[in-house]
Amino acid sequence: MGELRKDYILDRWVIIASERSKRPHEFKSKSKKEKKGLCYFCPGNEDKTPPEKFCIDDKQGNWKIRVFDNKFPAEKLEGQFDIQTHNKYFTFSSSYGVHEIIVETPDHDKQLWDMSEEEFAEVLKVYDMRIRELEKLQHIKYVSIFKNHGEKAGTSLLHSHTQIIASNIINQNVAAEAEAVKRYESCPYCEIVDIEKTSDRRCFENDKFAAFCPYASRFNFEAWVLPKMHIKRLSDLDDNGYLQLADIFLRVLRKLKELNAPYNFFIHYSPKGEDLHLQIHITPRLSIRAGFEFSSDIIITIVPPEDAAGFYRDHEK
Repeated sequence: MGELRKDYILDRWVIIASERSKRPHEFKSKSKKEKKGLCYFCPGNEDKTPPEKFCIDDKQGNWKIRVFDNKFPAEKLEGQFDIQTHNKYFTFSSSYGVHEIIVETPDHDKQLWDMSEEEFAEVLKVYDMRIRELEKLQHIKYVSIFKNHGEKAGTSLLHSHTQIIASNIINQNVAAEAEAVKRYESCPYCEIVDIEKTSDRRCFENDKFAAFCPYASRFNFEAWVLPKMHIKRLSDLDDNGYLQLADIFLRVLRKLKELNAPYNFFIHYSPKGEDLHLQIHITPRLSIRAGFEFSSDIIITIVPPEDAAGFYRDHEK
């Protein structure tokens, strides 16, 4: 069983999950990618994953999107869910929660940046559905949605998939954002979107969403996608809203495809009882962090966000 542990004095957490070291890694052998039948996420290999929890089928009865538990989870609904402190400095619980996989497409060679707006909007709706379902579980305080694309971004299997971790603590970055916005009389993110959608850091916008490279980018070519209205959760969107989010999101991803860039993305929504503006952070992994970054948590980026935004806007020329 894994364990959730807090730093001695800082509000910083780690999960000790030794079971995850047993995961298969496609990247270790090119021959594995060439052999048929070894991708656990491809059609025909459904028995090689944990039992399906949810799926969307096409008109012929074939699955389009599948959801199941991660075979090598970082968290499980087992053990001690409450946070305890022993001997003053040792704060912990079991790594209590749920770790799921969403396989977004049956096509092994298709990535999110290859999808249509309608296909990706359907994936986004599944994200929201899983958040709402997992939030119903007792002792779950937050549901993190994130994607690792490419070996340098932390993925081990090539078939496109998103991960979900529902935990007994609130994502610490989300908690920090929710606390920070309380220092302002009104939502700072609403004002930031209004400023950045016309700044040199603007990527593009549609009626409901804007994409821009953040002023203090922590990653080269980092981009944020935020709703223009004060929306706190994906569930606040209607069908048109999902399509517009898919449109903006895919514009970012399709530019990253030109670089064949490894990337992560993650969704920050408002915890219950808070008033945090919905955010999607897309973080390309094109550089390696070293001693200064890890020692100071001050990140060195070599591509100014104004230049990165120019790269994204290039599609408009």
